[in-house]
Amino acid sequence: MSDRAAHHHHAERHFTGGEVVRDTVLGMSDGLTVPFALAAGLTGAIDSTAIIVTAGVAEIAAGAIAMGLGGYLAARSQVEHYASERRREQTEVREKPAEEMEEITDIFAQYGIRPDESAPVVAALRRHPQAWIDFMMRFELGLERPEPRRAFTSALTIGGAYVVGGLIPLVPYMIFASAGRALLVSIVVTLTALTVFGYVKGRFTGLAPGRSAVQTLLIGGLAAGAAYLLARLLS
Repeated sequence: MSDRAAHHHHAERHFTGGEVVRDTVLGMSDGLTVPFALAAGLTGAIDSTAIIVTAGVAEIAAGAIAMGLGGYLAARSQVEHYASERRREQTEVREKPAEEMEEITDIFAQYGIRPDESAPVVAALRRHPQAWIDFMMRFELGLERPEPRRAFTSALTIGGAYVVGGLIPLVPYMIFASAGRALLVSIVVTLTALTVFGYVKGRFTGLAPGRSAVQTLLIGGLAAGAAYLLARLLS
């Protein structure tokens, strides 16, 4: 097979859904942990599955709204910050072109490229102001252009993942009349879900899947255990 054919068939595969995964991890991890800890804590104080389910659903609704709103505001802040920095770069490129060209040369120097080697690229960028600004935004400031609808998508992803995660520990309380029995089933179901979620999270984020699973399991288990013991002590 020729080098050209080998190059034609070679395709690098990179995961590009980092922001969606990050939002899903954020919503799901809190959704699994907080309602689980709340249900366990209430079980330590009362034996009414109806009250526990009502409190749990209320917490899920409030948590999903709060986290979704937080994700929306964070994404909007990112968009506004990028726009502000881009306006500043536009002004500097227009009013201080020589200084900006020196900054490009310095950026290339960090990669071991001499000024005489980078000079043609610097000159080419000067002839294309928008590309010049794009270059400075990415390599000087380390900022990527955010998606315009990112804020809305982030809010829905985080809030939806929180609801899905939060319902898992509550399902046993919807099925069994005894809070104690529901707690035992909830522990098994939720810890299993935490383990699976941690493993999948590790696969997507580049962490060791086994280590990620154990960490997620320990965090969720400790939170629920602490809430349950505190409720028992106070009741």
